[in-house]
Amino acid sequence: MKVLSPSCYDTPNRLLLMSLIIISLTLVPLSLVFKSSGSQLLSSIKSIARQRECNIFTGDWVPYPRGPNYTSEQCPFIVPHNNCIRSGRSDRQFMKWRWRPKDCELPLFDAVQFLELVRGKSMAFIGDSVGWNQAQSLLCLLMSVSYPENRSQSNTTSRAYSTRWFYPDHAFTLASFWSPFLVKARDSDPNGPSLDSTMNLYLDQPSEEWATQIEDFDFVIISAGHWFFRPLMYYIDEQLVSCHKCRNKTVTSVTHYYGYSMAFRTALSYLQSLENYKGITFLRTFSPSHFENGEWNSGGDCLRTRPLEGYTLEFYKAQIRELEKAKREGKSKGLKFELLAATEAMLLRPDGHPSRFGYTSQEKNMTVNDCVHWCLPGPIDTWNEFLLYIMKKETVKPF
Repeated sequence: MKVLSPSCYDTPNRLLLMSLIIISLTLVPLSLVFKSSGSQLLSSIKSIARQRECNIFTGDWVPYPRGPNYTSEQCPFIVPHNNCIRSGRSDRQFMKWRWRPKDCELPLFDAVQFLELVRGKSMAFIGDSVGWNQAQSLLCLLMSVSYPENRSQSNTTSRAYSTRWFYPDHAFTLASFWSPFLVKARDSDPNGPSLDSTMNLYLDQPSEEWATQIEDFDFVIISAGHWFFRPLMYYIDEQLVSCHKCRNKTVTSVTHYYGYSMAFRTALSYLQSLENYKGITFLRTFSPSHFENGEWNSGGDCLRTRPLEGYTLEFYKAQIRELEKAKREGKSKGLKFELLAATEAMLLRPDGHPSRFGYTSQEKNMTVNDCVHWCLPGPIDTWNEFLLYIMKKETVKPF
């Protein structure tokens, strides 16, 4: 065999050989550099992505002539005092607005996408009738794709807002637990229960209405609000420690913010204490009312267009404090606590309440101007667009 000497290679071959040698020598240090800093680079990319995430809770309402995805006539899940059109409201303009975040787009609610995300899972709303208001909205939004079976317990002693629905095509359970204070509550008024009677709140005990059933749920939306304005007696370790609006000089008087904070603290701590709870918890912030010239029982109506009021801001801040604490404590257990901030958007929508097209008081045989709940369809449907947006972010990770 004839062995060729280097001088036998022509110039193009020599150039090719030299190029390959240089490339191979260059790749070695590059691979070593990437191996040592690759994780750091990936971390930086994730950090940038987080910084660029849209704040969907800050924005404005913009005209949306198309209107909602359903009508009050089509959806059988709407209770009478949220069904403003059926109750006689003639204008439709309040339904033709969409929330537009400041720096990005909030996608329209996609029922197909939502049901795929929750396939084989369960979701619970915990709170008062405004929480049930949101649950009704979700039922209506999903109706275009799938119709649920009502699996509510007929022998329940709670309000009608405690319900359970099942979507057989997606093996999805949707529940709503009536618990306006989140913690154990008992009526203490000697004259019996009424819309403004005194209640005993046991601030260190979660309400059994939801606490005994919540452990296996995958998504939990927790909220509370206007019930904390009534006269309240606060108990800890079964001992009376303070009160709000109780007019009892022998008991320490505190603001309703104290009881509100404690109720959320107890509820969020309880979820963390459950051995088998692995769900994502969403705290839906305070839903503002818009009473003007009186309250619900003194002739008030929904005419308010003024900026954020003191009590609304304080309720909101109390919720944020408790949520941030739960986030820190839950992180070590792998639990997620997410913010669903509805307050800012809803402050701008006094037109979205039922007003005189809502609640009728059976006690006084009169219609009460309802500036607490929300018409369906209406601006409250945006809460479920918020919910789906966050669910996608938390369950479908890009990295």
